[in-house]
Amino acid sequence: MGNNNDTIARLLQRNAAEHGDDIAMREKDRGIWMEITWAEYADEVLLCAAGFAALGVKQGDAVMILGNNRVRLYAGMAALSMLRAYAMPAYAAATLEELQHFVGEANIAAALVEDQEQVDKVMDLREAGADIASIVYDEGRGLNLYDTPGLMSWDALLKKGEVNLAKNPDLKTRLIEGSTPDDPAVFMHSSGTTGAPKGIVLSQKNVISGVRNAHEDGAFEYGEDILAYLPMAWVGDYALTVAAAITFRFIVNVPEREDTVQRDMREIAPNFYLAAPRTWDNMLTSIQVGIENSTPMKKWLYHFFMDRSIDAQRRTLNGEATGLLDKLGLLVGEQIIFGPIKDQFGLSRLKHAFTGGEAIGEDTFIFYRALGIKLRQLYGQTESSAFNAIQAAGEARLHTVGKPLPGVEVKIADDGEIMLQSDSIFAGYFNNEKATAEAFRDGWFLTGDAGYLEDDGHLVVLGRVSEVVHTKSGERYVPNYIENRLKFSPYIKDAAVVGAGLDELTAMVCVDAEAVGHWAEVNAVPYVSYADLSQRPEVAELLDEAFKRVNKALTEGLQLHRFVSLHKEFDPDDGEITRTRKLRRKVVEERYAPVIEALYDGSKDVHLKAVVTYETGETGSVERTLLVREV
Repeated sequence: MGNNNDTIARLLQRNAAEHGDDIAMREKDRGIWMEITWAEYADEVLLCAAGFAALGVKQGDAVMILGNNRVRLYAGMAALSMLRAYAMPAYAAATLEELQHFVGEANIAAALVEDQEQVDKVMDLREAGADIASIVYDEGRGLNLYDTPGLMSWDALLKKGEVNLAKNPDLKTRLIEGSTPDDPAVFMHSSGTTGAPKGIVLSQKNVISGVRNAHEDGAFEYGEDILAYLPMAWVGDYALTVAAAITFRFIVNVPEREDTVQRDMREIAPNFYLAAPRTWDNMLTSIQVGIENSTPMKKWLYHFFMDRSIDAQRRTLNGEATGLLDKLGLLVGEQIIFGPIKDQFGLSRLKHAFTGGEAIGEDTFIFYRALGIKLRQLYGQTESSAFNAIQAAGEARLHTVGKPLPGVEVKIADDGEIMLQSDSIFAGYFNNEKATAEAFRDGWFLTGDAGYLEDDGHLVVLGRVSEVVHTKSGERYVPNYIENRLKFSPYIKDAAVVGAGLDELTAMVCVDAEAVGHWAEVNAVPYVSYADLSQRPEVAELLDEAFKRVNKALTEGLQLHRFVSLHKEFDPDDGEITRTRKLRRKVVEERYAPVIEALYDGSKDVHLKAVVTYETGETGSVERTLLVREV
């Protein structure tokens, strides 16, 4: 299990010394998978650290990491831990305003970016007053004519590192041995659902403890083959592609581009895969669309085996026993149907399949288990290095997130808030004493989530404590809990439940363009745009079924009475949701105040006028009439 003095640098050097010829990373370039060994990766990280040191990056400085998943960006993050500096990843689609918030937090001495688009963003930051001395880029296309001070290629950075190491013979040892477990690993940010994102510095001890806790509980093994496709600014990506990959010698496969992920996944066929429920839902939709477009014989075979397997899994979920025929059906179905489907989607070698971030729909959860994939739920947070609790492989429970990991203690406060203690938990919010004081009580970290422990130790997460509200009659509820269950429908992408302090609950929903669009195509329902599709009476019936299904699981006082299907999806660029698709409730309620009013004043429809900002920066207005539907 290693020792308490381990750091990213020491573990990386150990891998290079003991497993130098083994593959550490693969990156697809122009259709070819380029392989990098542990020895090569360790050398590149060392040169990068020495290069940044030559640029003047020192302990306490930050380097912004900006772009999609790239090997060199990961190497840069590992290198910065050697300098005791802050690797500060941002979402590739982050706006200037969002990035300016980062600039105001720490001294950003440099930026390590993917390509020309991200170079331009850093130059915009400079124009806005940021003092970012150096910009290092991975992809040089389009940058030949740039005459920007401090702009250099990755190769130029490594050359500086080479010169620095040659000039200072003791520098290599200082870089490898200089950092401590208490020094920073990565500078992340909270989702910012209720305000500006808060800075979260995870130490090397935090992230290494977190992945060791998960490994001890069977989340992954040594030498896993994983796909690096999650946003680099999300803690789950860092925990897997840097912390766990270096600690447990994973092979990290980096897709060629964001739009080739599915094809690249099929080629790699990872044996560990973590995805948000939305990703599992999208894959299920693609499978169903494929089956609908196949031959009648294939459709018949699919439904013959899949329907029986789903029925068996549903019985397992309800605690009922399955028989020999069920097991035989799974074996035969694997050869004829399930195996080929898994192969098509890169799931054929999957041993460890996880979903996290929010609740997953029952139909989706059961489908993958029926397919022979032991999909499990996990619970984690940025502040606790991504891993708090996971389900065991043999457990099929929909309402829990499994038992707390070894090394993680859980306690429930009097008000129902989940509290944690673990070496994986951060020390506090960056330069924010007030928020830090509010986040800890007697040495316990307050997660902000409401939940409870079942008698057998399984943890149930209900939603955010701050979101616990009451109807006018005093009924207590968590909007997010109901919203997640609405999103279990493949036809609903986002939802906002309204009703705090009011007589009854209503909701605004955004339909899923792909799933509803395909349904409309199959059922000959004409439409010309998303806005048009969202108001079709046939689509309203689909949504009504989803609402009725959710209402069956709710007490009478918390049932949903009316809904509006919005003319557009909630958009992070409009500030309605975060980059991780968490609802910014205050923004949504203010922006759609006329819709909410119509949901309660007996209106049959509501006329909405919205200002939209185009990519050119010009603004225009869109007017729509949205229909109010009764459930």
